[in-house]
Amino acid sequence: MNELVDQVVQVAERHVARADRDAVFPVEALAELRRTRLLGLLVPAEYGGLGGTLADVVDVGIKLGRTDMSLSMIFVMHCQQVAAVVRHAHEPFRADLLKRIGQGQVYLASVTTEAGKGGHLRSAESALSGDTALAVDRFAPIVTGGAHADGFLITMRSPDADSPNQVSLVYADRDQLEVTASGDWQPMGMRASHSVPMKLVGSVPGEQVIGEHGAFGDIATTIFAPLAHLGWSAAWLGTAAGALSRVLRMIRGKEGRDRFDIKSELLLTRLSTARQRLDGVHALLRRAEHVVATAPDLSQPVNQLLLNALKITAAEQCHAAVNDLVDAVGLRHGYLKDSPTRLELALRDLRSAALNYSNDRLHLADGRLALLDPEVRFV
Repeated sequence: MNELVDQVVQVAERHVARADRDAVFPVEALAELRRTRLLGLLVPAEYGGLGGTLADVVDVGIKLGRTDMSLSMIFVMHCQQVAAVVRHAHEPFRADLLKRIGQGQVYLASVTTEAGKGGHLRSAESALSGDTALAVDRFAPIVTGGAHADGFLITMRSPDADSPNQVSLVYADRDQLEVTASGDWQPMGMRASHSVPMKLVGSVPGEQVIGEHGAFGDIATTIFAPLAHLGWSAAWLGTAAGALSRVLRMIRGKEGRDRFDIKSELLLTRLSTARQRLDGVHALLRRAEHVVATAPDLSQPVNQLLLNALKITAAEQCHAAVNDLVDAVGLRHGYLKDSPTRLELALRDLRSAALNYSNDRLHLADGRLALLDPEVRFV
């Protein structure tokens, strides 16, 4: 598998500067993900996939993040969607879709945001209608990679729902929908993610509901939220680790030895601090990965607190580590776009981490969860 990932990384490396400059989707890297069939990483082998594990998703997310954080985020979010199909889709639709994903034919985009509720997973404003055929009419202000997706997993209020919290997850092929992208994508960072507003209108068979109507809350607890926090954290860690690696290689090279005093206590302390931040995130990431893979009930407060702590900590510490490196190497190699360290790009990309399902929102949730665990247990 490492060889397959290396092939994707080589392609991504050739295009990362242009994709960031022009704010365009990494189509060449996506084509390589298709060719290597890494899009089918989580598809079981009996359906033609690679039969990978959660640990594999984390490993690949870190490795892709070392070169391109946008690409890594695109990949881990696709894997999140695939995991939901693997565990909750109904046969025979499940087998057919998994075979297509395993062959690299289907890149999945997630449609969970709505105007007025942001990325809150457990509620929906737009409602499905129908029974054997389900009418989809959905606007989402942010759909990462949606303009290039072959299929979509869409959250909508269940037919005849009594409250916004009765949410269903439904799959739609691109050719089952009229897909309209609107607006321009000109963000500070994550420019290659191409996360534009989209309008989706169409009709899908009832068999394409993932899980049961109104039961998306369970999928959110067991798959969407855990894999989001694990995958995002892997991408952020990879981005910061790649930045640190490029800085260390530069300092150790001839130009670096001439430019930097490697006996400087200030430089050594800043390098140490950056490495310490990343080792801490890595340890927390691997612990959370083990808990998600083995815990019988992820809804328990102690497990939710760990997963939220991972997301908050990774977002803060990975950005802080790169900021440390900017101070360590100074204006030429820390601030300018043309530096081989690419710190400027990493810093812009990582600034999105605390905003991507806001850390402030998670702190509020964690405060309530902490009150449910007065013994302050750890997992």
